[in-house]
Amino acid sequence: MNDQLAGRNLPNPLVKPNGEMISDSLAWLENRSAVKDMLCEHEYGHLPQRPDHLAVEVISTDEDYCASKAVYKKIRLVLTLNQSVFSFPVDYVVPKNGRKHKAIVLINFRGGIPDKYLPSEEICDNGFAVASFCYEDVTSDDGDFTNGVCRQWFPDGKRRGDAAGKIAVWAWAAMCVMDFLLMQEEVDPLNIAVAGHSRLGKTALLAAAMDERFSHAWANNSGCCGAALSRGKAGETIERITKVFPHWFCPNFARYACHEQDLPFDQHALLALIAPRHLYVASAEEDLWADPASEFLSCVAASDAYRLFNLAGLKHGDAFPIPGTSLHEGSIGYHIRNGSHYLSRYDWHEFMKYMSR
Repeated sequence: MNDQLAGRNLPNPLVKPNGEMISDSLAWLENRSAVKDMLCEHEYGHLPQRPDHLAVEVISTDEDYCASKAVYKKIRLVLTLNQSVFSFPVDYVVPKNGRKHKAIVLINFRGGIPDKYLPSEEICDNGFAVASFCYEDVTSDDGDFTNGVCRQWFPDGKRRGDAAGKIAVWAWAAMCVMDFLLMQEEVDPLNIAVAGHSRLGKTALLAAAMDERFSHAWANNSGCCGAALSRGKAGETIERITKVFPHWFCPNFARYACHEQDLPFDQHALLALIAPRHLYVASAEEDLWADPASEFLSCVAASDAYRLFNLAGLKHGDAFPIPGTSLHEGSIGYHIRNGSHYLSRYDWHEFMKYMSR
């Protein structure tokens, strides 16, 4: 693995701009804001300001959801931003057994439950609460920055070089859902994960990197500009992603198309920001666009930050894992399964096993 990483010529997130090496956890925590600013300045854009006020409107309640095992509430989060109001719906399902529950914020492609990416009954059967929202209920997945919550910050649709892209805005919304979960007495506030698949896996990683209240982050098939290293990556590249989806990122990021070597960081810096909390990355054998090898190596590289806390990071062998392998022993978890780009029941159950350890 060391030879594989050496060939990628990765910048070391544990080295400060002045060349000083970070050698302990306190120094890393003190330097986190500088790493966060670097990622925002060059890739995702700076996240918008937090809401001035958050209120919860209950749209409907089903006390007998999942054969009376759970309560399902359709709610609306009402956010006050600079004396303006924006709201978006959230689906919340929690088991009825009266205990404090681990919880998951799922950033999803669709609203409503159940969903092909959200097996809510199985999640409840495993003892988890889940709060999910549709990313496009926050803002559209295109270059229009005048709709949804974005109109609060970009009324003319124009952005400066380091302004938030859509991934940063969706991550901001996930943080608002975290605000909601912390109000729920049946939720364990110390065990709340943020999760997403594909572009929303990228979003989940950014949300966890920026918000230390998330105890776990799970990125499923997040690939380019998510968990996967950019230097030496197969499949999707910065050139391709900034050409097809420029709105996901800040305008500054396009300058690194075909110039990955000029980036002052690589994606393992994003993963390292989650230390010492739990990180989980999932790959699929046939998802060559995401590049499982680059996702796995990024976890290996990010483990250096966990060692500062005397944590193992990713515990792995000397070879790339084969499909069907789950690595659950360290503070970074990983699995690779057979099949293609998809958020499957298998992925859910492996992550829940990891979070339940």
